[in-house]
Amino acid sequence: MLYLSFIWHMHQPYYRDLLSGKANLPWVRLHGIKDYLDMVTILEGYPNIHQTFNLVPSLIEQINSYTDGSANDKFFELSKKRADSLSAEESQFITGNFFMADKQKILALHPRYYELYFNAKSKKKFSAQDLLDLQVWFNLAWFDPYFRENIPELKILVKKARFFNEEDKNIILNKQIEILKEIIPTYKKYQDKGQIEISISPFYHPILPLLYNTKIAKDANKETVLLEKDFSYPDDCRWHIREAVKCYKENFGKPPQGMWPSEEAVAKQVMPLFIENGINWVVTDESILLKRLKRKVRTPELIYKSYALECPDGDLNVLFRDRNISDLIGFVYQYWETEKAVDDFMFHLTSINKHFKNKDCLVVVALDGENAWEYYKNDGRDFLNLLYSKISNSEFIKAVTVSEYLALKPNIGKLSNIAAGSWINGDFTKWIGNPAKNKAWDLLLGARKLLEQTENPSELAWKQIHILEGSDWFWWYGDKQRQFDELFRMHLRNFYKIINQSPSVDLDKPLE
Repeated sequence: MLYLSFIWHMHQPYYRDLLSGKANLPWVRLHGIKDYLDMVTILEGYPNIHQTFNLVPSLIEQINSYTDGSANDKFFELSKKRADSLSAEESQFITGNFFMADKQKILALHPRYYELYFNAKSKKKFSAQDLLDLQVWFNLAWFDPYFRENIPELKILVKKARFFNEEDKNIILNKQIEILKEIIPTYKKYQDKGQIEISISPFYHPILPLLYNTKIAKDANKETVLLEKDFSYPDDCRWHIREAVKCYKENFGKPPQGMWPSEEAVAKQVMPLFIENGINWVVTDESILLKRLKRKVRTPELIYKSYALECPDGDLNVLFRDRNISDLIGFVYQYWETEKAVDDFMFHLTSINKHFKNKDCLVVVALDGENAWEYYKNDGRDFLNLLYSKISNSEFIKAVTVSEYLALKPNIGKLSNIAAGSWINGDFTKWIGNPAKNKAWDLLLGARKLLEQTENPSELAWKQIHILEGSDWFWWYGDKQRQFDELFRMHLRNFYKIINQSPSVDLDKPLE
């Protein structure tokens, strides 16, 4: 039997300004109405498809903040404002930012939205009606197609297409919050009935090995340029894991079994910390296994099984994802016709099964569960429906959660140690090593040291530091990604305000 374990990773960094309560970017809300809910409810039609979903606590916290009314985002605020009362600056922001969606897969599907896009490109002056139509379409187009087709109010507005009024807009914005309110309860419902398992990540999605000690970056890649002074706070690693487990219990009613280390980043130093907090399994990339075994060529016998990693307090189950198949879904199949893509996926599984001559094996398909679908036809629903149908009808594939597979007590491999690295190139160079990334680490280190010297620091100060330890800020440095640089500096400025200190550098200036 070929056991197939999908693990869908749902993650957003912490966009919220702790002092204002407002987020500068809308991605929690917009992916909430496009990806998070329908990715699990689609399984209603496929009861034999069992899967694992990884929900990052920073995402859970922000979803809950929208639903309890404590959070907002700039895009939402400007969407709610009457189009005929927008200032010139606000109108400019809307025409410059409300087309953030794939041009062919989203914008071009809606003639009025596409028309507005070209009007903005040609610098045409927008009337109040144009602005109102744009407010509506930006928020309407981000709904998953299933919702636009099956929620009557949204279906009517899609058909209306233009000349919207303020009441139309409010219907859409209210529906967004209604859907956000369904997300966590729906995941819990599917968990409780046994069709899905939910795993968790360290709270604000930090690279645990680098928090433990940035020197570990050299273990993964000897060419990495390290910081002049090490960032080394193992207790921060413990906090992110411990608080993630607490978040899980509060939202899903029981302890988690699994954890997706942020960016699938692992190292021998941090593995015992998972066991300390009751974690039974983690997932990482196959490149980590090949590095540990000093193999340059992958073989099915190595990849398609789970491993028990020996740790001081017991064994930790480690799964290594099939990078090839996972990346086909994440980055390749979006360009293919649906039938061809699904047939190719099934071909890979058939080939693996033939290799093992129908003996048991485990194929782990682990990837981002939100961003890829924007580039698929019909937001990936056609692909997933056909794929799940074929898997359900297969005689040699059994789709399982990770814990279901481990409960079978399979013949697993043994590891006495694990290599340091992540899913990107098997190292940490995406987060440390170039001048901009290292400058960000130096600024974080300065803030973290200052926190140590602060008498009785507040919970808010600690929270702000832990947010600053997230992986996303360092990921983008070197790519001159303005928005994430602004977010990092915003969080850092807030930290200094919270502790009533002045930063040693001008945080109003970009780091690169």
